[in-house]
Amino acid sequence: MRKFLPLLLLTLPFLASANPAITQVSSKTQATAQQQRSPFAAIIPPYRATYTLLHKSDPVGTAIRQLSYLDDNKIKYHYETDISWLIFSDRRSETAIIKVENKQVIPLSYDYQREGTGRDKYYKWQYDLAGKTATDVKNNKKITLDFTDGLLDKLSYHLQNRIDLINSPEQKRFVYPVISTRGSIKNYQYLYDGEEELILPFGLVKTIRLKREIVEKKRITYVWFAPELNYLMVKLYQVKAGAEQFEAQLSTLEQ
Repeated sequence: MRKFLPLLLLTLPFLASANPAITQVSSKTQATAQQQRSPFAAIIPPYRATYTLLHKSDPVGTAIRQLSYLDDNKIKYHYETDISWLIFSDRRSETAIIKVENKQVIPLSYDYQREGTGRDKYYKWQYDLAGKTATDVKNNKKITLDFTDGLLDKLSYHLQNRIDLINSPEQKRFVYPVISTRGSIKNYQYLYDGEEELILPFGLVKTIRLKREIVEKKRITYVWFAPELNYLMVKLYQVKAGAEQFEAQLSTLEQ
């Protein structure tokens, strides 16, 4: 049952103040404070998105994707899933601390935790791209990186993909060098696969669809992004050897 899972992705309506003027000032103050922390906040404001996870159309859990701004122009990008299916349970959490410079994501650290049915897992990496090194904090091991140009971790490349869609919506091919939890580097490629209007728990949205195929694993992943939501990912669907693995659908968005 564990092969069912590799996973991905999102909020509640904002409750307005009784005084619109106070609400407007408060929103402007918050936006200014966020932009002072990071100019990138003007492009993608902080948000929290929740998704419904399905297996063969049956709800089996939820996922949350969240972006927030820290001091020193740092950004916290977080993703978590919670699945319960028959006797199987799986809880995962990924957190990337990054910076964004000239439209490029710069990974600083990556934290991954998994618990539930089967063996628990934990990884923590710190990156120094300028020094061409990556440190496996769990095993107190530092490795040298021969290649760091555009290098991303297994979570931050999702944010880079969204940034690229915002800046180049006509682009048809996206390739990202991603460092694994073992320190190896592999290119992740996504190809434009059409446009589609979807009915989701969130509502009706127009989307563009990207496709990633791993031939040797017989696995295909489809990802839908909504231009009207600043290219937020709104749906994910994965099949392996023709059999559905899982699906994620946007249910709420808070920003």
